[in-house]
Amino acid sequence: MTTRSAMETECATAPAAPSAQASEQEAPNAEASKQEAPNVEASRPRAPEESSATRRTDPVDGRVFDLDLQALYYGSFKAVRDVGLGIERRTITALIGPSGCGKSTVLRSLNRMNDLQRGFRLKGRVRFRGKDIYAKAVDPVAVRRAIGMVFQKPNPFAMTIYRNVAYGLRLQRVRGDTDERVEQALRGAALWDEVKDKLHQSALALSGGQQQRLCIARSIVTEPEVLLMDEPCASIDPIGTRKIEELMRVLKDRFTIAIVTHNLQQAKRVADKTAVFFVDVTNGSRTGYLVEFGDTQQVFEDPKQRTTQEYVRGEFS
Repeated sequence: MTTRSAMETECATAPAAPSAQASEQEAPNAEASKQEAPNVEASRPRAPEESSATRRTDPVDGRVFDLDLQALYYGSFKAVRDVGLGIERRTITALIGPSGCGKSTVLRSLNRMNDLQRGFRLKGRVRFRGKDIYAKAVDPVAVRRAIGMVFQKPNPFAMTIYRNVAYGLRLQRVRGDTDERVEQALRGAALWDEVKDKLHQSALALSGGQQQRLCIARSIVTEPEVLLMDEPCASIDPIGTRKIEELMRVLKDRFTIAIVTHNLQQAKRVADKTAVFFVDVTNGSRTGYLVEFGDTQQVFEDPKQRTTQEYVRGEFS
């Protein structure tokens, strides 16, 4: 393992922001980057305080999220309508359904990533620990600190493995032992043993599955409360998929997880709760809506809605 001094030196000299392509895909965006200190090692600033809307408290009824989404729009296009469900603390909730039914749109509404899309607007409420995250006083950057996200395609930054994980700590001005936090995150993502001797090599040299676990490490290093995963296994092979699924089961002890997946068997394997979406095409458009939500075993073995029955039986996809 690289010595302590070398690791600290590398983190201190890391670039102020990742490439433009990575910035568009990951939470460290242009707005957030403006808050980064120009010299982290010299200034040692304190970690930013949480806003009242994102300060960590244990939900009284066990719910982390309560969704009452009447409609989600991109410009005049209504992408999603009529979604009401609750996500419980330290569970895995799967969002499934055919392509174009709004699963990812709903997922991204949980940490306001949709705000980055031109013309997006929401009618309804998303309550996180009882607070509406779309209230005017709420800072979306603070929301994303508490609610991390892993995207469909692994998107490591064009820098070393160590810098990829440490980037979030620098961006959020977190004090403490950076080396230790990086190691803990890599261990938490079940990647440490595979990369501990090449921390200062390019992250782009990792396999697809390793890159996705690196992105998970980058998301959890700052200790968010919730981890959103948008088809995290869509771009990796079966071996990598198995490791990600095993990792999700472990991470559930520390984080609340919501996942979008097209793989019905994956939802059955990992999810505690499952939400089934479908598409309304009656008005000549495609608007997604929630069909059924419940315990995963019930949804797959005893679905209440005919659409759910047909979907889980594979009659359409």
